[in-house]
Amino acid sequence: MKGKEIFKIWSPPKAKWVEWVRPVPFIAINYSHKTNIAINFTIPNINYIDKIEQNTAIILDLSGYDGIKEGIALAKLGFRPIPLYNGTNEQQGAMALVYNHDIENALILGAAELKKLEIPSNAPPAFLIDSNRTHRYKMNVSIFDNSWDIYEQDMPSAKYFLNNNINKIIVRSEIIQKDLAKILYNFQKQGIMIFITNGYEEPKTVLIKKPPYKHKFFKGLI
Repeated sequence: MKGKEIFKIWSPPKAKWVEWVRPVPFIAINYSHKTNIAINFTIPNINYIDKIEQNTAIILDLSGYDGIKEGIALAKLGFRPIPLYNGTNEQQGAMALVYNHDIENALILGAAELKKLEIPSNAPPAFLIDSNRTHRYKMNVSIFDNSWDIYEQDMPSAKYFLNNNINKIIVRSEIIQKDLAKILYNFQKQGIMIFITNGYEEPKTVLIKKPPYKHKFFKGLI
């Protein structure tokens, strides 16, 4: 399948939330992704939520394509997985800070799984992002810097969430990175409850303080 066909599977017409699916990796599928990569696409079990909750959105901030596998697992529960990956590929023969080729291949495999499911058009969203996105350590100047941040415009606004009866967000990650903390801080101020889970434990409430710019990560479980 071409990238456009795969994109349409991840963002079907008339489904809610799909306008936030980022096109970047789907464009790369046509031009620069590597097909000779073996990835383990075993779909994991979900231990932190056992049924769909219409008032809840989930953010999967996981390494590489792990978020895609878990997104499919959540899709089987009735959530709508929304890929927010925004990293570009390196030029041929170059090295990059963030490896995106396995994400592109996982999106292809994930599309095949999504075609088997009937997700309601009004299903609550599960947003997929790569926790490696902010890797910015360059061993030398020749390495292609394709790191990226998540910004407020990359996700629905707090008002949009609340208008669509979403007042709870679960972050599936070990930590809340600084770029995401800035967004969640504003959500929290407007009345959205924020929870975090490592995937094994029950989600716990987290107090998002205004993130200090000098720190890379924010940790604040209570």
